[in-house]
Amino acid sequence: MGRPPMPLGSWGLIRTYPVGQDAKGKPLRFRALARFRGFDGRTRLVEASGKTATQASQALRLRLQHQSLAGGQGELTGLTKFSVASELWLEQVEGLVEEGRRSPSTVDTYRRQLKNHINPVLGEVRLGEVTPRLADRVIGQIKRRSSGATARSCRSVVSGVLALAVRHGALPSNPVREVERIEAKPRKQPRALTDQERIELLRQLRADERAVRHDLPDLVFFMLATGCRIGEALAVVWSQVNLAAGTVEITSTLIRVKGEGLLRKGTKSQAGARTLPLPASAVLVLQRRFAAGARLDQPVFPDTKGGFRDPSNVRRALRSARGGETLAWITSHTFRKTAATILDQADLSARLVADQLGHARISMTQDHYIGRRAVNSQTAEALESGLKNLLDEE
Repeated sequence: MGRPPMPLGSWGLIRTYPVGQDAKGKPLRFRALARFRGFDGRTRLVEASGKTATQASQALRLRLQHQSLAGGQGELTGLTKFSVASELWLEQVEGLVEEGRRSPSTVDTYRRQLKNHINPVLGEVRLGEVTPRLADRVIGQIKRRSSGATARSCRSVVSGVLALAVRHGALPSNPVREVERIEAKPRKQPRALTDQERIELLRQLRADERAVRHDLPDLVFFMLATGCRIGEALAVVWSQVNLAAGTVEITSTLIRVKGEGLLRKGTKSQAGARTLPLPASAVLVLQRRFAAGARLDQPVFPDTKGGFRDPSNVRRALRSARGGETLAWITSHTFRKTAATILDQADLSARLVADQLGHARISMTQDHYIGRRAVNSQTAEALESGLKNLLDEE
């Protein structure tokens, strides 16, 4: 049985030989030889020389490593800089966005992580030089300088770029696989608005002229009544509201993408597309707004020109309106947590809560995917019980 061939891009034993002699009989130079199996499957003799046997051996080893790194097949090789590979990887992610398999904001997030955290330390490194030790050190530095969440995001980006390098034959395996995963810190207990805080917040918003001008009272009430994300609430148009049936269709969200502006796109996940039953008090609010002269193609919560509102601007208005005292901790996501808490306190199943919130995976309720989106009046009844006193405050 014959000897098995060397793996592609590898070499055999390095041997050194003296070359020539001086007057004293000492070698003038040394020659180092080794057989190298290229990526075409052929084995060739490679040589290098040096003043000493050690220098000749080291020179040959460097030459062999260079050939191995440069011999990858595809657009990337072991000598390609990480920054170049990252741009190619981002192009592939953008292709997934065009296919609707990734969110446009995902590319912005990845590009920001590369620019701010990854490329400053890895950008000039060759792909073949990235080792598990180097990747672990880089990700550890990002964690210390920024946060665990940023480090986890950057770890995913680096892993994605190097996985592409593996597919191109530039690397034999992904070094990030050997990097220890970053443990998340225990999350703070979700904080929701109490009954009294809900009343106090709505009363404060209705008494604030700027908050009324920014249409915050009705928007906040709608988010409390549905558990929608702020982008989802602002993306709803009147044709998606059925006042007779008391339902609203959530199919889109609003995001701002660099270079493209404000976009209305599909929900965060497939589970996010859902039809929600509305509490009776929310139906009354929407009936009043629609009767004021709304059109079916207009947003339910439009800007002053009748178009879609930027969620970032609305968050800024909310921060100003909540004040700096007892309600200063509130964010737009607080209303979503509050809706979930109301449903949980009503002893509804985790499945119903997940359907209401549009979770792709029920991390807040059960750790598996939920696909049901059936309209269930229990959620509307439970939310109505938590909101019925708010309209009385107007």
